[in-house]
Amino acid sequence: MSVAIRIARRELRGGLRGFRIFLACLALGVAAIAAVGSVRVSIQDGLAREGAVILGGDAEMSFTYRFATEAERAWMEANATSISETVDFRSMAVVDGEAGPERGLTQVRGVDDLYPLYGAVELTPDIPITEALAMRDGLPGGVMQQVLADRLGLSPGDTFRLGTQDFRLTAILEVEPDGASGGFGLGPRSIVGLDGLASSGLLQPGTLYDSQYRLRLPEAANLQALEDDALAAFRDTGLRWRDSRNGAPGIQQFITRMGAFLVLVGLAGLAVGGVGVSAAIRAYLDGKIATIATLKTLGAEGRTIFAAYFLQIGLLTVLGIVLGLALGALAPLALAPLIEAQLPIPAAFGIHPAPLAEAALYGLLTALIFTLWPLARTEQVRAAALFRDATGKSRTLPRPIFLILTAALVAALIGLAAWLSGIPILAFYTAGGILAALLLLALAALAVRALSRRLARSRGMRGRTALRLALGSVGGPGSEATSVVLSLGLGLTVLAAVGQIDSNLRNAIERDLPDVAPSYFFVDIQNDQLPGFLERVENDPEVSRVDTAPMLRGLITRINGVPAQEVAADHWVLQGDRGVTYLTTAPPASEVVAGAWWPDDYAGPPLVAFAAEEAQEIGLTIGDEITVNILGRDITAEIAALREVDFSNAGIGFILTMSQNALAGAPHTHIATVYAEESAEAQILRDVASAAPNITAIRMRDALERVADALSGLAAATSYGAGATLLTGFIVLIGAAAAGERGRVFEAAVLKTVGASRRHILASFALRSGLLGAAAGGVAIIAGALGGWAIMTFVMETSYEFEPISALAIILGGALATLLAGLAFALRPLAARPARVLRARE
Repeated sequence: MSVAIRIARRELRGGLRGFRIFLACLALGVAAIAAVGSVRVSIQDGLAREGAVILGGDAEMSFTYRFATEAERAWMEANATSISETVDFRSMAVVDGEAGPERGLTQVRGVDDLYPLYGAVELTPDIPITEALAMRDGLPGGVMQQVLADRLGLSPGDTFRLGTQDFRLTAILEVEPDGASGGFGLGPRSIVGLDGLASSGLLQPGTLYDSQYRLRLPEAANLQALEDDALAAFRDTGLRWRDSRNGAPGIQQFITRMGAFLVLVGLAGLAVGGVGVSAAIRAYLDGKIATIATLKTLGAEGRTIFAAYFLQIGLLTVLGIVLGLALGALAPLALAPLIEAQLPIPAAFGIHPAPLAEAALYGLLTALIFTLWPLARTEQVRAAALFRDATGKSRTLPRPIFLILTAALVAALIGLAAWLSGIPILAFYTAGGILAALLLLALAALAVRALSRRLARSRGMRGRTALRLALGSVGGPGSEATSVVLSLGLGLTVLAAVGQIDSNLRNAIERDLPDVAPSYFFVDIQNDQLPGFLERVENDPEVSRVDTAPMLRGLITRINGVPAQEVAADHWVLQGDRGVTYLTTAPPASEVVAGAWWPDDYAGPPLVAFAAEEAQEIGLTIGDEITVNILGRDITAEIAALREVDFSNAGIGFILTMSQNALAGAPHTHIATVYAEESAEAQILRDVASAAPNITAIRMRDALERVADALSGLAAATSYGAGATLLTGFIVLIGAAAAGERGRVFEAAVLKTVGASRRHILASFALRSGLLGAAAGGVAIIAGALGGWAIMTFVMETSYEFEPISALAIILGGALATLLAGLAFALRPLAARPARVLRARE
């Protein structure tokens, strides 16, 4: 090892010449993963630090359909120093305009005088929230977000109505400190006082609303102990508990999963960088053949030479990783103001060791995977290479030990990604996709070379000098085809897959779903209002279909007597309250996939039909018992049937359908979906709202627009990750072009000697680059389309349709990228003097 270290030290005296691409590829891949991980941890730390502000209290107890009972209030008063009561629901804000009433869907929050316990509501004009909601001139005050005020044409001082109660708009809501804890809402926020809501007629029995009680606790309070005590006392009353340890669980989960996904996308970029690392090492070692042969002539053993170059590459790998970590740690700090401006929550930006260590591990494993194989070639160099023009490339495989080590490192990298991402299935799929894409691209590179050789010799190329030269170069020895197709192709594959998924989701939302989705969802239809509602919509000639269903909400608390969270805590059905309905007649037999439906006049113990797919995911079967808490009352029902429920058309669908006798006497409302011509929608809304102000209408087109906006953000974030992969691929392209510059100088000299013009030579270089780029883009389209199809079919469970516009853009982009990289390194070969080049070769 002492000899190997001395050789490595002397080799490094020559500087970093030949390793710039190596360092750039490794540093950029590590930096992308480190930056994503740092942003993710910064947001998570911000959520933890400001948990009480985001939640609105140290802890929150919430209930559906009802307010807290005396026993529940007594428990809160015994443990908290302050209690703030709020209520949250959807409604229609109404303004009486000159052309008639104008309506807008809004997410209403009714608050008491203590709101907010933590943080501050920011208003324009800048007044306290208690002053903004105070009673003046006989009208309670209210505030709303600017987008809703603009939609209704309101400004401070104007009047709007919620239900049957008028409110005066006193200010525009700028910042709601606990807004992020509420999750995804279908309408802009309005805040009014609880006293003002009391006479609005909106909080009737069966109306869908959530009451929240935010608790300010003593500093020494043990949150876990309090949670255990509250759940033990009120577990079966429908209580939902949250505290400042995780004030916004939906956002926390989204950030964690999105960050993990982007790290996996970053691994694709690191794989592209690995191709560049491998190519750079091969090019470097090709220039060291004479040195290696000399060392062997002097008696150096193969393992000594391998160790010398392994140490050299290892030191450079450490340098590349350090550069990447520095860039990945500093970039989020530099961009912190821009990132925070886009976030609805605070973030604690800083240097976070955990994501940096994760990125370093990924970088180290990737570097080892892509360096072992080319380094193993040092053993194949013979001393006789000193006395030959050793331009031929060895095609023999390394010794089995190197193949085994490489396979073990790949397995370690995939296992590490599965462990650290927290989403092992996604990690395995991503790894499989990257490996499959690399294999497909490698095979495509071989096919491109073989086809180019064949075409170059065909009769059709006679007279097409530039094209024939380009094809001959692509298919000949020393071709850049493999490096170009692998590096650029993998980056374009990621981008193509993202583009295909994004376009298919948009089509499903903007084009396909509106064709099958209802025009409106109407909620909170009281029992005595249902006949009048149906009379209005069913007799409208422009209404094609009306569906209604009784609507309650319940929390699944137990499964076969065991707390539901202990059975399948991670399943979305058990992470909150769910819609519950009943049918007066049995559904079509085709919907019942297992078990049997009960008779229409059934009067026995409660029965329930469960959605088939969700039952399978949770592990429920016919005969199992579930306990559902509805309005504070536990109902234990046996699963009698599994029912096929289709959520894809945005219509009415329930996870739980109970026998009618199980819900007898329970206060409830109805929901309805109305399918109508667009021209009839406005009049339907006016008539229904005029007859029953408490009924809330959700226009599906508006809801779909909000979903599309959310998807746009996801697609943009993913595209940034794909862009980093593509940038790495472009750097590899530059490295491949730079490595081939010496060969092109000699090629240009020979061509000039036999009479080729500069125009023909430049055209052949350009065609060569364009052909390789188009080939990489074409293969990327195939791989990306397969990836998009797999995601849409097996993950999104929807149809897939190939999107040609982004595909064409990717092919043109690949050709342009390689063309620019090739032409950038074509100037020196074109300017070289043939005599000088040929003498140097002698």
